[in-house]
Amino acid sequence: MVGIVGYGAYIPCYRIRVEEIAGVWGADAESYKKGLLLEEKSVPAPDQDTITMAVEASRRAIKRAGINPQEIGAVYVGSESHPYAVKPSGTVLAEAIGACPDVHTADLEFACKAGTEGMYLALSQVKAGDIKYGLGVGADTSQGAPGDALEYSTAAGAAAFIFGREKIIAEVLETYSFTTDTPDFWRREYQYYPRHGGRFTGDPAYFKHIVGAGKGIMAKAKVKPEDITYVIFHQPNGKFPLRVGELLGFKKKQIEPGLLVNRLGNTYSGSSPLGLTATLDIAKPGDVVLIVSFGSGAGSDAFLFRVTERIDEVRDLVPKTGDMLNGRRFYVNYGTYAKFRKKIRKAEK
Repeated sequence: MVGIVGYGAYIPCYRIRVEEIAGVWGADAESYKKGLLLEEKSVPAPDQDTITMAVEASRRAIKRAGINPQEIGAVYVGSESHPYAVKPSGTVLAEAIGACPDVHTADLEFACKAGTEGMYLALSQVKAGDIKYGLGVGADTSQGAPGDALEYSTAAGAAAFIFGREKIIAEVLETYSFTTDTPDFWRREYQYYPRHGGRFTGDPAYFKHIVGAGKGIMAKAKVKPEDITYVIFHQPNGKFPLRVGELLGFKKKQIEPGLLVNRLGNTYSGSSPLGLTATLDIAKPGDVVLIVSFGSGAGSDAFLFRVTERIDEVRDLVPKTGDMLNGRRFYVNYGTYAKFRKKIRKAEK
C-alpha cells in the first residue's frame, strides 16, 4: 500500500466580494455571481506568498502524518506564482519544515495542475522505494488583470500532501494523465498578467482533458461513477465542475463536498488539491475518492483513493478546510486589494 499519510490546507483570511470588484469597473455583479457561482475570493496579505502558504499547509500535513520531517525525502512545490523567477520555493519550504539537508526539491509549473504534478512525483518516488516520505504541494496567489473576468475569481490558497507506505489515510488505487498541446491560457516572460484564449477555454481545453482523464482512470481501475463516493474536479468557476460531472456520469451530491472551495475562488495549482482536503475532512473509511485536475496548455492528472480508518484519528488535529472558509474573515475594499496585490505601480522619478 502507498498513499496519503498526511494532508493540510491553508486559506488567507482576507476576502473581497464580487460586488466590490464589479462596482469599480461598472460591471453587473449578479451576472458574475451567477456565471461563476462565486460570492467572494480569498486575498493574500502583503506578507503572504506561495511559499508562506505552502509552509502553513505542509506543517499541518506533517502534524496529521505524525512523522519526523527529516524523513521526508522529496519536496515539490507546484505553482503559477512562485515568488522568485530565479530562486527555488522548494528549498525555503524544505528548510522551514525541517526536511533539510537530505532532501530532493523542485519547483513545478503547469498552470493549474502544477500541484497534482508535485503529488504525482512524490507518490512515484515512494512507490519506487527511493524515499520513505514525499511531499507534494499546490499553492498559488493567482493574478488577474484589472477589469478582466479572471479578476473576479483568481484567488489564493495552498494544499499539501505527504505520501508514504505507513500510517496511510487514503490509499492510492490508480493514477492516470491526459495531455495535449492546447493553447487556451498563457503568459510570456515579463508579462505581469496571463491571457486566455477565449473559445479554447471550455470544450477543447477543460472539458476534453478532464473527461479524457476521468474516463481513462475509471477504465484503468475498472470502476464506474456509482462505485465512487466523491469526485473533485479543477474549479475555475462553479459551473464547469458540475457540467463535467454530468458528462462523466456523476451526481451532484458526489461533487458538492469538493466544490466547497469554489467559494474562495480559483486557487489555480491549489484548486483541486484544496477540494481534496475538503473532501477528506468529511470522508469515511472505505469511501472511494477521485480527483481530476486541469492545467491550461493543457493536461489533467487523475488519482483514485480509498480512505482508511486512520482518517478518523487525524482529521481534527489541525484546522479543517471548511473551518478556514467559514471562520475568521476580513473583507477589504478594492483599493486595499489593489495595494495588497501590487496592482498600483508607482511612476519612476
